[in-house]
Amino acid sequence: MDKNVRKYFSEIGKIGGQKSRRKLDSETARNMTRLREARRAYKRFYTSCFWSFDPNCTIEAEDIQWVAQQLMKNGGRAAWEAGAKLCP
Repeated sequence: MDKNVRKYFSEIGKIGGQKSRRKLDSETARNMTRLREARRAYKRFYTSCFWSFDPNCTIEAEDIQWVAQQLMKNGGRAAWEAGAKLCP
C-alpha cells in the first residue's frame, strides 16, 4: 500500500474512533430514535396503513403515537410489531 494512502486511512480512522461530541441525554436520544423509526414505518407501510394520507407527510414527534396506532390497527403482523416498538 502506498505511504500516502496509508497515512490517509490512518487519519480518517482516528476520526471514526473518537467519542462523539454530541451532548445528548439518553431520553432525547431515545426520542430521536423513535421518531426516525416512525418515519421509516410510515414509508414502509404506506400502502397498507396510510394510503389515504399524504405520501409526503412529515412525521413529527407528536405523530409517533398516531403512527403506532395506525400500524397496529390497519396493518398485518409486521406492521403491528413495528407499531408496538414505537409505543413507550
